[in-house]
Amino acid sequence: MDKIIDQINTTARRVPTWVVYILCLLPAPYFFYLAVTGNLGPDPVKPLEHKYGEMALQLLIAGLCITPLRQHLGINLIKFRRSLGIMAFTYVSFHLLVWAILDVQTLGRVIEDIIKRPYITIGMAGFALLLPLAVTSNNWSVRKLGPTWRKLHKLTYPAVILGGVHYIWLVKGIQIEPLIYLAVILGLLALRYWPKRRARSPA
Repeated sequence: MDKIIDQINTTARRVPTWVVYILCLLPAPYFFYLAVTGNLGPDPVKPLEHKYGEMALQLLIAGLCITPLRQHLGINLIKFRRSLGIMAFTYVSFHLLVWAILDVQTLGRVIEDIIKRPYITIGMAGFALLLPLAVTSNNWSVRKLGPTWRKLHKLTYPAVILGGVHYIWLVKGIQIEPLIYLAVILGLLALRYWPKRRARSPA
C-alpha cells in the first residue's frame, strides 16, 4: 500500500497544475455545444444550468477530498487544491450566468427570485461565501493575509454545504443523487475531525 501511495505522490509532483485547469475547463464548452446543437433536449437552458452547477459541486467535493487523503492515507495532492477551488468557482459563475441571463433574463426577476425562492437564496449565499475565496486565491493574498488567509478559506465548508442543500432543494421530490452529494460532503468534513493516520517510519 505504501508503494502505491509513494507512486501517486511522485506522479502528482510531476503533474503541473495547468493540466488540472485545462482538464477541468474542457467540459464547459462541451456542455455549451450540446446545448446549442439540441443535445440537451428541446429546452436546453435548464439542463445546461444544472450541468454547470453539478460540475461546480463535484469540483468543490474534489477539493474537500484533499485534506482527508493527506491526513488518513498520506496522499499529498495539496498543490492541486487551489486550481480545483478556482475551477469550482468558475463553474458556479457559469451556473449563475446561465440562470440569470438565459433563464430568468431580467435583473428585476433575478432579485425577486433570490428573495422569494429559498433554494435560490441558499445558492446565492453559497456563491457569496465563495467570492472572497476566489479573490484571495493568489500568492499575494496568502502573503498579505498570513494566518487569516487559512481561516478565511474555511468558508469553503459552509459554502459547499449550502451548495449541497441548494441541489437537494431545487430538484422535484426526493431524489437519491443530491442526497448522496450532501452525505459525501458531510462525510468529508467529518473526516477532518477523525484521528489522523500515524506517520510512516522511514525505510
